[in-house]
Amino acid sequence: MKSLGTLFLFSTVMSMAIAQDSSLYRKYTFTGTAGLTMPYRILYPEGYDPLKKYPVVLLLHGAGERGTDNEKQLKWGASLFLKRENRRTFPCFVVVPQCPENDYWASVKFQRNKRPFDLDFNYKAYTITHALKTVMELLENMKENEGVDRKRVYIIGLSMGGMGAVEAVYRYPRTFAGAVSICGGGDVRAYSKEASRVPFWLFHGEKDDVVAVENSRRMRDRLKELGAEVKYTEYPDVGHESWINAFADTDLLPWLFFHNR
Repeated sequence: MKSLGTLFLFSTVMSMAIAQDSSLYRKYTFTGTAGLTMPYRILYPEGYDPLKKYPVVLLLHGAGERGTDNEKQLKWGASLFLKRENRRTFPCFVVVPQCPENDYWASVKFQRNKRPFDLDFNYKAYTITHALKTVMELLENMKENEGVDRKRVYIIGLSMGGMGAVEAVYRYPRTFAGAVSICGGGDVRAYSKEASRVPFWLFHGEKDDVVAVENSRRMRDRLKELGAEVKYTEYPDVGHESWINAFADTDLLPWLFFHNR
């Protein structure tokens, strides 16, 4: 019983520590030209100096974290940037917006009646979603009003957010210095030479039964065909939650912050 009590106390303390750390992500909202008011969180660099320029990381969550509470979107990935060693080694802004329940980061049509989902990407036929458009306007607003190093703007997305990251690079190829898509995908037919100038790291689980691994494999092949710098990691016997593995990869942040435009 004593050991169980100790374990419970440890778990409680850890939960409190995580909650306290996440409070470093300040709460804001932003209203874009589409009329969408989007909640978002922002982590400022440790020892922030308004006279300096810092990289910015845009972190796009998955479909399960949509809403308006300005909390759920911190569930995956946000804690990576709270680690003491990362705060010191990679001082940066981290922006974590929250997509509405009725919207999506990517302009994709899909059928949920089979697994993995049948995804139809068509960037030229489908217009950019209000959510992604608003996020990019938020990013532009930040670049104008904060000490952002415009040559070091990065994007990371998981699942729905991974699809959003791929599409954001396609639609705004001159914005990003590096991109990470975890269990995502995109319109490989539309991807152009200009978009392929952005270095990519693609992650996927081989056993993903939500977003098929073929989506990342096809994107990898297309980027290589275009002569892009692309790194690909596929996890055997891992399902949809490959972001757990990806965020645990100690090479992720060094790889990302190495790049600049």
